[in-house]
Amino acid sequence: MEKAEVKSFGTPDEVRDFPKGKLELVKVGGALVGKATLEPGWRWSESVKPIAKTDSCQAAHFQYHIAGVLRVRMDDGTEFDCKAGDVSTLPPGHDAWVVGDEPVVLVDFQGMVDYARSK
Repeated sequence: MEKAEVKSFGTPDEVRDFPKGKLELVKVGGALVGKATLEPGWRWSESVKPIAKTDSCQAAHFQYHIAGVLRVRMDDGTEFDCKAGDVSTLPPGHDAWVVGDEPVVLVDFQGMVDYARSK
């Protein structure tokens, strides 16, 4: 029988820092959930691409957006904004950046296993 489990981003299991951003990870219910805080000026292609060593982000994401505005550009050129209260799914093949002066805070339920991890 499975048991109940509660974790907090206040005491994450792992923290990954990268330029203008931070990822806090908790392992709960057999899953890895990540809370990303991205500062104004953060852009995947500048802050994480050198770590990932791919032309665009190859992680699939399933995210709940808590604060700020995240602009996403898919490899096919499609562009859209994700803002507080939005839920988004992003397939592999995208760039993203913070719009404006407010940090982006989001919780990702799918794509953070290897995100911003040196290979």
